[in-house]
Formats: sequence, structure tokens, C-alpha cells
Amino acid sequence: MSKKILFITGLSGFVGTNLQQFLVDEFELRAIPRIRSTNQDEFNSFFNNYHPNSAFIHLAGKAHDLKQVSEPEDYYTVNTELTKIIFDKFLASDAKTFIFLSSVKAVSDDLKVILTEDTNPNPVSHYGKSKLLAEQYILSKKIPDTKRVYILRSCMIHGPGNKGNLNLLYKFVSVGIPWPLGAFKNKRSFLSIDNLIFIIKELIEREDIPTGLFNVADDEALSTNYIISIIAKSQNRKLKIWKISKGLIYSLSKLGDLLRLPLTTERLEKLTESYVVSNEKINSAIGKDLPVSARDGFLKTFTAFNTNVK
Repeated sequence: MSKKILFITGLSGFVGTNLQQFLVDEFELRAIPRIRSTNQDEFNSFFNNYHPNSAFIHLAGKAHDLKQVSEPEDYYTVNTELTKIIFDKFLASDAKTFIFLSSVKAVSDDLKVILTEDTNPNPVSHYGKSKLLAEQYILSKKIPDTKRVYILRSCMIHGPGNKGNLNLLYKFVSVGIPWPLGAFKNKRSFLSIDNLIFIIKELIEREDIPTGLFNVADDEALSTNYIISIIAKSQNRKLKIWKISKGLIYSLSKLGDLLRLPLTTERLEKLTESYVVSNEKINSAIGKDLPVSARDGFLKTFTAFNTNVK
């Protein structure tokens, strides 16, 4: 029996690379070419031949730019317009399943309550707005009864090979400096790459999970202080956390804005804000426990960081 074919955008990215490692033995993975670097005729010809039971997984996108050097239109070109093109190709094909990796930022950049699928979207950033427009386009189309479409609103994904703020936290602990933000209490939802791939695999293989929009997150939200403790454990270091006055920290972050120091007001907010995402809907739809706890997922991520450093 031939393997089910998965047509994937962003196969060379962080999520795509991990997806290959987990699924390559069970599925045939084909990378959808980039439109802007491929002749249009060649791009269109890629979609000519399908097996009836194949699936589209749309991972490619322009990530949120913390350095703020990207042009606004870049987000809409990649996150919105590319999604429209790929989804239209799916609808015109014989493929049965479409999975779009969106973001919780399509709903809100700042949260005061727990985010659910019923939360009214009100994104502020161009990243969030471009993702929401892509979602709305998909939801505006009539989905044939023979097809299943899933929009996965992911919170921050982490795992071996991950880059970003987690690396900064890891390096901070690595040099042995006490964590100075112990006075800040927060809770944030994250998503282990293992749990994301588990969810994607379930959606590909099963036909009893109805079309829908789902938040995807680990079961437990963690504080930044607790994540610091996991990093220390992964390095076999003694945990060092200082509870310095919040007022002093805020003042230092404003100074960081002026002098371009590592601690800025934006980075401080990212490190200390709360952003809790409910995964109840996707867990109920799948009917199985996620394979990795929030703690164990981070321990795996940071242990991999340690291996790479060595």
C-alpha cells in the first residue's frame, strides 16, 4: 500500500524540519515550492497530480519581527495572500485534508482573560492581522463534505533547534547571573513541538475529527520563573532568582530603550506578561492525552540547547 502524500509549505523551517523527522517513515513528504522563487508555470504544474487521500499542511509564514525591521506589506504578502493561493489549490485538488498553522496572535497581542476559540479577535500587530485575514478567507469558503479543514492557532512553539527569546533566557542562565525578575508573577502558555506534531498526525490520520478552528497549547501554563528553574535543572546549576523591585526594573528597561541595552521595555513585557491559552477544544476533539507535559517539553528543549553548546 502506497504512503499518504503530505504536501507541505515551510518544510525547511523549524516546525517543518521536526515534522520530517517524525513523519518521514509513515508518509511521503513533498515540499511545495516557494512562489516568489519559482516560475509560475512550474509552481502551477506542481499541483497537477494528486492522490485522493493526500493532505496539505501549510506551515510557511512570516514570523513576528521583534526587531521591527520588516515592512507591513511583507506580512500580508506571505501570511495572507500565500495562504489564499495554497488553500485555493487545495480546494481545486482531490486532497482530503488541509491544515493551516495560524497563531494566537490572530486573536490578541495582549490577554487579560484566558484565550478560547470564542474570544473576539482584535489583533494589533500586522503579524496578527495578516494571520486573521488568512483565517477569515479560509472560513469564508464552502468546504465540500469530502474534505476536512483545520486552522491551528498556536502559541509559541519550542523544541530542539528553536530560536528566539528562549535562547536568550538559556544564555542568561548559562553565564551564572541570578535571574533578576523574580518579583514578577505571570503565567504563559507554550507548545512543545512534540505535542504539535502529535496533533497534526492525529488530524492527518483520522476522519472523525470535524473541520474546525482550534487553539493548540500544552496543558499547563508556566511562569517565567519556573522556566528559569527548568533551564537551571537542564544545566545542573543551582537556581538563582532575585526579587528586585519592579519599579527599579521598569526604570532600567526604559534606560535600555535609550541605550539599546539587552533589557528593554518591550523585552521586559514579553518576559513577564501573562498569556494563557485554553486547549480544551482540541483535546476534546482528539480524545487523547498530549504525549508531553509542559515541564518535560521544556526540559527536552533546554537539554538540546546544552548539547548544541557543547
